[in-house]
Amino acid sequence: MRHLAKRSLRLAGHATSIALEPEFWTVLEGAAARRGTTLAALIAEQDAARAGAEEPLASRLRVFALREASEKA
Repeated sequence: MRHLAKRSLRLAGHATSIALEPEFWTVLEGAAARRGTTLAALIAEQDAARAGAEEPLASRLRVFALREASEKA
């Protein structure tokens, strides 16, 4: 099993960190580049769209990345 890669950023004015597998970070970085935005802005968008605390941000980002990868395939 691969180790998680942790990234730190500010979301809604609060410092936070997100740990994902490197492959997910790669897909998220590509999605941000294709949209002409930053990785932080893409994550903030996904954070704002999630269904509250019952939907963990890391889980939402993994699902987003899977959908992105399947659209490219």
